Amino acid sequence: MTFEKMIETMTPEVYQSLKRAVELGKWPNGERLSPEQRETCMRAVIAYDQTKLPEEARTGFIDRTKKDGSQHGKDPLQPDILKILNDQ
Repeated sequence: MTFEKMIETMTPEVYQSLKRAVELGKWPNGERLSPEQRETCMRAVIAYDQTKLPEEARTGFIDRTKKDGSQHGKDPLQPDILKILNDQ
């Protein structure tokens, strides 16, 4: 089974279990996750978020909307213009 197929067939219960394992660093039976297991679980959780959940429900989402509907600060995904000053 491919990683993509696994994410496609993952149930919400499995997703929650993997997410909890990443948060705690251990499996439900108390056994610690290896670094490789933690990385794989984290990748699965993020992939599930991207394909199955709305943006505001995804892991790591930061709501930048003020009560009036405007945004706090600038959009972090927009490129910044760098000005290089040469002191000569």
